[in-house]
Amino acid sequence: MAYEIIWLPKAEQRYEQIIEWLYENWTAREIENFVARTDEILELISISPEIFRVSERKNIRQVVITKHNTLLYRKKGKIIELITFFDTRQKPNKKFK
Repeated sequence: MAYEIIWLPKAEQRYEQIIEWLYENWTAREIENFVARTDEILELISISPEIFRVSERKNIRQVVITKHNTLLYRKKGKIIELITFFDTRQKPNKKFK
């Protein structure tokens, strides 16, 4: 059974910011790789949400998309909520802001 994935506004905003940053600083290939990797991860999460590790916060899981970007998400019943993307170069206490 695949879970439905819902993008919370913060996750959408951060995802778009990452794409924009890649567009300004890298090539189309890096954007394609990031989008493809994100899609692969989302497919895995929709099939098996417990596959990735639990974060410091209860009921929130995290998965590394690239060495600089981590996705935070949680399972609520039959829905997966994408909370945000976190830049791993930031201070860890900013992860949930």
